Amino acid sequence: MRKLKQIVIVIAVCLFCASCSQVASIDNNPWKVVELSTDSTLADVDFTEDLNHGWLVGSKATLLETTDGGDNWEEKTLDLGDEKVSFTSVSFSGEEGWITGEPAILLHTDDGGKTWSRIPLSEKLPGSPYQILALGPDSAEMVTDLGAIYTTENGGRTWKAMVQGAVGVARNINRSRDGKYVAVSARGNFYSTWEPGQEEWTPHQRTSSRRVQNMGFSEDGNNLWLLARGGQIQFTESEDVEDWGDVVYPEPSTSWGLLDIAYRTEEEMWVAGGSGNLLRSVDNGKSWEKDREVEKVPSNFYKVLFITPEKGFVLGQRGILLKYEPLEEAT
Repeated sequence: MRKLKQIVIVIAVCLFCASCSQVASIDNNPWKVVELSTDSTLADVDFTEDLNHGWLVGSKATLLETTDGGDNWEEKTLDLGDEKVSFTSVSFSGEEGWITGEPAILLHTDDGGKTWSRIPLSEKLPGSPYQILALGPDSAEMVTDLGAIYTTENGGRTWKAMVQGAVGVARNINRSRDGKYVAVSARGNFYSTWEPGQEEWTPHQRTSSRRVQNMGFSEDGNNLWLLARGGQIQFTESEDVEDWGDVVYPEPSTSWGLLDIAYRTEEEMWVAGGSGNLLRSVDNGKSWEKDREVEKVPSNFYKVLFITPEKGFVLGQRGILLKYEPLEEAT
């Protein structure tokens, strides 16, 4: 009986390895694990005009600052009283920055983060601030977790509504560089789009029976990408938000949950997922290779983003942060 069990285990391992071998491996891992003094789930990162000076936010009011480009981070504490806050987004334009969080909280700085002030929010605000983009002096664009979009040009004293109705509870919301938005419903059974000038969000049915996990825009903002359960990816083939191409499986014979996509260049993209999964395509999604060096990192990778083509980060749970290093600088 023991020999039989051993044979079964060996066969299972072989089958597992065979399925893994269907995806090429990245020769040189360009990501390094950065040690942090927190076990919070990380949500967002951005840098001031000085790309060595950045801020990282996450759950449990986590706020960390770097002055060396992201190699080392120091935890900062803000006086928020007894509130249990989770920060969701951070954005800088020059030395002016904003942080959003839930329950509804909005923070602002005009000195690179030396001091932060809390911006009062109306009790009638639909939902909690979900994401914010610093646009320039005293200017920002904010979207709530219900899809209400607002802009300010006076440092947050007043806000102008950009859309008449909210989209409803969203799983995630992403913005293109030119101001378009796409939102995935909480259950992943439909998605909605909005672009400047429209009064309402436009709903769209999902592309297959698989629930949508996340959506976003290509580097130039003209096309959409979609992640669905079961490790599926789709891309639109034109600027028509319903003109979807064939389903792509970056890693066939597996069902890892894929959670986010970020473009490093117009052709190169990275896909982050559960269980330490990180994949790359250098031909705009036609072929894929996997970074097996980071599979041993004990975390789900929730977000991947690039500040510049040379400066990128992967954000995970339990304080896991990966920093991108170009191959010529990797050690």
